[in-house]
Amino acid sequence: MYLLETLSQKYKTISIVGMAKNAGKTTALNYLIEEAMDEGLTLGITSTGRDGESTDLVTGTDKPRVFLETGTIVSVPTQLYELADAGLEILRMTRYGSSIGQIMLCRVASSGYVQIAGPVINASHKEMCSEMLELGAELVLIDGAIDRKSIAAPGTSDAIILSTGAVLSRSMKKVIEETAHTVGLYRLPCMEDRDGRKIIEEHLANQQLLIISGEDVRVLERKTGLGAGKFLDGEIDETTDFIYVPGAFTQSVVADINPKKLKNVIFILRDPTKIFIGSTLWGQLRKKGLKVEVLENIDVAAITVNPSAPGGYAFDHTDLLKGVQEAIPDIPVIDVMI
Repeated sequence: MYLLETLSQKYKTISIVGMAKNAGKTTALNYLIEEAMDEGLTLGITSTGRDGESTDLVTGTDKPRVFLETGTIVSVPTQLYELADAGLEILRMTRYGSSIGQIMLCRVASSGYVQIAGPVINASHKEMCSEMLELGAELVLIDGAIDRKSIAAPGTSDAIILSTGAVLSRSMKKVIEETAHTVGLYRLPCMEDRDGRKIIEEHLANQQLLIISGEDVRVLERKTGLGAGKFLDGEIDETTDFIYVPGAFTQSVVADINPKKLKNVIFILRDPTKIFIGSTLWGQLRKKGLKVEVLENIDVAAITVNPSAPGGYAFDHTDLLKGVQEAIPDIPVIDVMI
């Protein structure tokens, strides 16, 4: 059974998330499209930005084009419609706009290359994906072309496919470590304390730091945890159970907290995409007693690896694939270049 057929039995929407630019995300998308063609699976294809052009509009480098088979449901803005090599039947003019025109939902009437784009706002993407499923797509793939972090957020899709590769580092060991680190973050435990969770959910809209002790909550003046280490150190006492951090979670949030206090509290984040700490520092902080939980974690359905980098270097295909599989044995890993 092909990977995509297996995933389509469990998920309806999947985001393809690149760990870095040129990690092979579009190559992974084309790989999955070919699988769908072989299996007769009707896909919906959309993007958080613009994809399918032959040249990267930011770097000027060549990039893979997107070839779509007859029957595919695709989101295309009005300004890109005439650029498609494929024949496109307009099914619906949506209410979602973009910088390159109103988004249309089309069915591919004759196979060919298509430049795709979709709404940038995650909430709009989720609504549009539902429309694509209504129009006959069996599985919708979202290409995270602009903001790699936000498209991984659990509210956007049912799961993600994580694209990693040689572009991350010239060291294969480092590539494997950072990939395993990212998957580990995405799998952080969800907060189970019902009372604490209820308190946080009641304050979510206000985007404020919260210190929770049993059923009591202190709303702090600061809107962000960045650079808040000394401030938080003075606020934590022996009764503190949780600290909710509404925005980015970096080293500066915890750097100046007494290690004894650090061990006695649990930091709560909305989801793992808020974490901006590398694998080495994360390991050091965990050894000091850092504990982090999330309101929602991220389901990683599969990992794709690209052994080649635009910089002109490449890893051995087999070694990279084997290394990632050994580091993350319970998730399917695919080399999209084979």
